[in-house]
Amino acid sequence: MACTIRPYKPEDREAVRRICCDTGFMGNPIDPLFADRELFADFLTVYYTDYEPESALVAIDPENGQVVGYLLSCLRYRYNTFRTLQILLTRVIPLGIFRYLTFQYNKETRRYLYWLIFKGARQTPKALPRAAHYHINLLQKYRTGPDVRGLMFRFWRESKERGARAIYGQMVITDDKRTHFFRRYGFHVLDKKRITKFDRYQGEKVYLATLYKVFDA
Repeated sequence: MACTIRPYKPEDREAVRRICCDTGFMGNPIDPLFADRELFADFLTVYYTDYEPESALVAIDPENGQVVGYLLSCLRYRYNTFRTLQILLTRVIPLGIFRYLTFQYNKETRRYLYWLIFKGARQTPKALPRAAHYHINLLQKYRTGPDVRGLMFRFWRESKERGARAIYGQMVITDDKRTHFFRRYGFHVLDKKRITKFDRYQGEKVYLATLYKVFDA
């Protein structure tokens, strides 16, 4: 049975943060790569849950009522730039540096922070200017066609109704097979860059790709 898709509620915040961390390492838990779940979730979800919750959706297991996936999106891209910078400068970076300097991180977490600070920006593909963007994750059991489509289709419809001219998202891939779902529904690859943060764990090269869709007028 497909998941129920509904708007995000404040009480979903902890579930969203947990799913973000449980799927942050190529669909698997982030812990082997980065042990600070609090900071990881802050970096990837706080803007969406705290400053633009009206643009977020969650997937609910119809049997147990649990949040099992989410689609966080931003239609207020100028505001997003300001708030994301504020979150980085006032919380994520200071806390990360403090915990690093006070030896609260293991070797793998320190490696991840080094990559983020010195290589992350260079290995991030281009974004689509003046377009809405999204961040989607589901627990492994729920990464099926119906559940992914449920989140994506509703997001496409609502973002278009709210005046978005185009949307884009970024996904980790090892080959182009993972983009077939999106290509089928009118997405195109804007840019793709190899990322090295997974090299110690993956036997094949890993890329981050920006995929975008322009809505018909």
